[in-house]
Amino acid sequence: MSITAQRKAEVIADNARSTGDTGSAEVQVAILSERIANLTEHFKTHKKDNHSRRGLLKLVSQRRRLLDHLNKTDSARYQALIAKLGLRR
Repeated sequence: MSITAQRKAEVIADNARSTGDTGSAEVQVAILSERIANLTEHFKTHKKDNHSRRGLLKLVSQRRRLLDHLNKTDSARYQALIAKLGLRR
């Protein structure tokens, strides 16, 4: 269900704004999106796993808050990020 260290490093490298960037909103949203995708796949086979479903809802709301913050501060970066990750909004 969680992402591997190697996959996380790839996501960070793809979305980092500069070298060593791990905390920008783009990187955080990309990591959350990867975790959400993994959990969504998990629920296709484990339909009654309600404890993990609660965690999924928490991740989705955290990503939503980060995207709202990014949209409020820099809408050009926001638009580029949702286009790159293929998020609806």
